[in-house]
Amino acid sequence: MTRRRVLLLFGGRSAEHDVSRVTAAAVAAALDPDRYEIVPVAITTEGRWLLASEARAALAAGRDALPSEFRVEGAPVTEVPDPSEPALVPLDRDAPDAPAATDVDVVLPLLHGPYGEDGTVQGLFELADVPYVGAGVLGSALAMDKRAMKAAFAAAGLATAHWLAFRDGHDAGAFADRVAAELGYPCFVKPANMGSSIGVSKAHDRAELDAAIDAALGYDEWILAEEAIAGREIEVGILGDDPPVASVPGEVVPGAEFYTYADKYENDAVQLLTPAPLDDAQTAALQALAVRAFEACCGEAMARVDFFLSETRGFLVNEVNTIPGFTPASQYPRMWAASGVGYAALLDRLIDLAVARHDRRTRRAGRQRGPGPLTG
Repeated sequence: MTRRRVLLLFGGRSAEHDVSRVTAAAVAAALDPDRYEIVPVAITTEGRWLLASEARAALAAGRDALPSEFRVEGAPVTEVPDPSEPALVPLDRDAPDAPAATDVDVVLPLLHGPYGEDGTVQGLFELADVPYVGAGVLGSALAMDKRAMKAAFAAAGLATAHWLAFRDGHDAGAFADRVAAELGYPCFVKPANMGSSIGVSKAHDRAELDAAIDAALGYDEWILAEEAIAGREIEVGILGDDPPVASVPGEVVPGAEFYTYADKYENDAVQLLTPAPLDDAQTAALQALAVRAFEACCGEAMARVDFFLSETRGFLVNEVNTIPGFTPASQYPRMWAASGVGYAALLDRLIDLAVARHDRRTRRAGRQRGPGPLTG
């Protein structure tokens, strides 16, 4: 079997940069070296692309030698530059330590948040005509922008928590007045484009609401305020897209007042119950809702769909994450493991889906080009 060369892309410009480095090391350890050659590429917080030499050396020494996270360092390279040559090219080809141009078969982007999960880098891969794992440009952008995502949910008839949006530069005081009147306390305030609970605050009074608005605006021009839902937090994994298949649900029991960044990545206070304690009817209903939410956001290949279970209003869809946390301890792989798809097999499936989608679209693109330009 010819090994596939997988460009493992990590780091990135968002506030979730460090999370991505941990995810990349876990994925690299799980990819079968007999099936894949890994090309680790790091993106700095300033947006420079580097062929990660330390990660490459660790991979060459064997999977047992891999660190718990990859460091962002290495020789500068350009992005995949040319559809006729899907390869990383050193910026300075004449430098003594310049790596050779490195061709790739598929890209596995492990970039959480803006500039990685929002359609931007997916557009680059489309222009370069290289297969990549996960949602496409539209699905990534829709699911990243919480305003657009919630509008898509509403159009699909999916119930959500009540919410309001605000744009920086307008009257924050008037917005806070409206939030207090229409949503009440407590409420949540979050950036419209961010993940891992970064920039999210729970406000119990006007002073906390004003501070929460300022904190969220530090991450995004658009922010959302949402009513606080008293209920359970349930998640479902989605795999594939024709048709998408839902995993068994999992439940998150936060260690703090809500599921914080520290809960997710820094401490062991959170409890992840996999599968979630739901009856068969609840499970089936939730899986159907997860597929509807995934399709409403034009999802492809994978996503984690998050819900609240309210005693009075039932299941409320919260959001769709197109590049969910992907360490073995993360909920998305845990839910698929409980559904009979192990971590390594899950990665195999996602890479196969990426290559199959690219092949399918390449054949269709060839037909779209037609006989050539018109002549008169």
